[in-house]
Amino acid sequence: MIRPHRSHPLWLAYFLHRVSGLALALFLPFHFLLLSMVISQPQTADALLRFTDHLTVKLAEGGLVFLLAVHFFGGVRLLALEFLPWSGKRKTITAAAIAFAFFVSGSFVLRAV
Repeated sequence: MIRPHRSHPLWLAYFLHRVSGLALALFLPFHFLLLSMVISQPQTADALLRFTDHLTVKLAEGGLVFLLAVHFFGGVRLLALEFLPWSGKRKTITAAAIAFAFFVSGSFVLRAV
């Protein structure tokens, strides 16, 4: 059974913003580990960077860009709702934020593949 507040489109925006933030927070330690390997173990870092040429890794990177775009545009949406005058366009702003996220990540995937 779906709770009534969870069927609201803005709840989906709330949920995506929280999940994308959590996923990005989980990704960052691995990113910093790879950056430290570039300095301390360049051969290992080169092998890992060659691994990123695989299609599945490129698609995963596209997913990561999508999460980053969703989190960014979701944050912009929240700032707009917080600081701009209230209007009935909240669903439109939310839909535009998600559409921009798909556009940014889709452009990245098409360019990377």
